Amino acid sequence: MASNLLSDAALRRAKPTDRLQRLRDGDGLYLLLRPDGKRWWRFDYRHGGKDKTLSVGVYPDVTLARARQRADEIRQQLLDGIDPSAARKSKVTGVVTGEVSDSFEIIAREWHAGRAPTLSGNTSKNILLRLQNNAFPYIGQKSVRELRAPDVLDVLRRIEARGLGETARRVHQLIAQVMRYAVATGRTDADPTPALRGALKPVMVRHHAAVIEPVELGAMLRAFEGYSGGVVVRTALQLQVMLFVRPGELRHMEWAELDLDGAQWRIPGERMKMREPHIVPLPQQAVALLKDLQPFSSRSRYVFPSPRSKDRPMSENAVNVALRALGFDRDTVTGHGFRATARTILDEHLRYRVEVIEMQLAHAVRDPLGRAYNRTKYLEERKDMMQAWAGYLDKLKAG
Repeated sequence: MASNLLSDAALRRAKPTDRLQRLRDGDGLYLLLRPDGKRWWRFDYRHGGKDKTLSVGVYPDVTLARARQRADEIRQQLLDGIDPSAARKSKVTGVVTGEVSDSFEIIAREWHAGRAPTLSGNTSKNILLRLQNNAFPYIGQKSVRELRAPDVLDVLRRIEARGLGETARRVHQLIAQVMRYAVATGRTDADPTPALRGALKPVMVRHHAAVIEPVELGAMLRAFEGYSGGVVVRTALQLQVMLFVRPGELRHMEWAELDLDGAQWRIPGERMKMREPHIVPLPQQAVALLKDLQPFSSRSRYVFPSPRSKDRPMSENAVNVALRALGFDRDTVTGHGFRATARTILDEHLRYRVEVIEMQLAHAVRDPLGRAYNRTKYLEERKDMMQAWAGYLDKLKAG
């Protein structure tokens, strides 16, 4: 039996350090806490004279209770003389005798492989993780021809029971997409997911927290000026508001992508959510900030390098950690929330056209015939808007 050394409270209290941590629950199960804050369940065991490690899921999507349940299943396999790693690989490849070739997991992975080239790396990874952690353990080996609405509902109810209503909604959508693919490719004649419409508990949509009142934004900008955690992160805070790109796009900004003389930042399509190149006109204030930053980070390809390695961008949590250090909690603002800040104020206070704002946000904007606009659409208006936005921020900061 496992020693059950961990508790939910201990997991919530655990903080990342500059070293990899292993928080052990006993008898092989532990939580791997990385310096970037990501947490992974792992299980160490010995089979056939070799030490091996098995992934058990991502915390908190896989709770402590669920991780222990999976660990017990692994221990039972070992008692039965089965190598858990080999068994898992066999399930994925379908080489186990009697494996269902039209199982939900096999078809889901086939569907995902077809979609992956059209998605960003993180989006693709998150889709597969949601299925691996929430659907495959319960319906993965079931033939899609035999999959019924109650089977899917059982999966979703398990997620809801963990208090993850939004995750349940997303998994429902993913299962529906897989089943529509199964119908389209002739693996089954019916998709059971429409029968579940209305079966899930209503979810209160939680948007990225954002400051949308100009006075509050001005106070926040003044706080940024006093940030003492380093010029790299301080500049990232300032540009996150000024350029309102997605946080991942900002932290991966490279010097080679910048034309400071021409006041443009060209983001390659592979880094964009919509997989299309994007142009960010740089206001004079942004150009000045970037030039001031050059002596501190020009030895790195990244404008915002990690303090531990110039070959990596800063942590995905760096901006949010800085916001917390300045006293702004996650219910007040997040790095991503500055996109909503700009969207709201540019529309309601500065009166820019919605199409221009949406194009600058790199959202999908279509013409009356439903065709996507070229990425250079409204570029001159966007230049004017970005300069006006930076000037407006200066006025707010001055009080």
